[in-house]
Amino acid sequence: MRNLELKFRCEDLDAVRDRARAWGAHDAGVLEQYDAFFPAPMGRLKLRDFGNGTGELIAYRRPDAVEARGSDYVLSPTADPVTLREALAFALGSAGEVRKQRHLFLWRHTRIHLDEVRGLGSFVELETVIREQPETDAQRELAAVVEALGLRPEDRIAPAYIDLIRARHSG
Repeated sequence: MRNLELKFRCEDLDAVRDRARAWGAHDAGVLEQYDAFFPAPMGRLKLRDFGNGTGELIAYRRPDAVEARGSDYVLSPTADPVTLREALAFALGSAGEVRKQRHLFLWRHTRIHLDEVRGLGSFVELETVIREQPETDAQRELAAVVEALGLRPEDRIAPAYIDLIRARHSG
């Protein structure tokens, strides 16, 4: 599977939320997410626990860049994220954790994430899923979402949340 991603620091998630609603994005609700990361020689490996007894193991590879970047990923659902997390940590060790509240909106092929990340602050993360459309169409859609939400180029960031958390703890 593949998508295009962009991430922005955001001081006013309420304003972005209002613009998403006004633009007609579908409000898919608020999610509490706990991501446990594990060492991976190629890309990143995380187990996302949805807090309701379900989760998914996510392996992904993408460059850390501020411009829209392709992300290739594999998802594996699990009905027992707690035991799977214990097994992965036992076998691989831990590479950190991210806890966030995510308000999810959907517009066409784009997932709009309004994230409150514990210890980091507020962000908007956009993921335009590439399925049947050409990547150039996905790029145009992503650019349209950025414009409609009023996101500013100077607020774009490259690192994953886990890398921002690691940098904060090491410095």
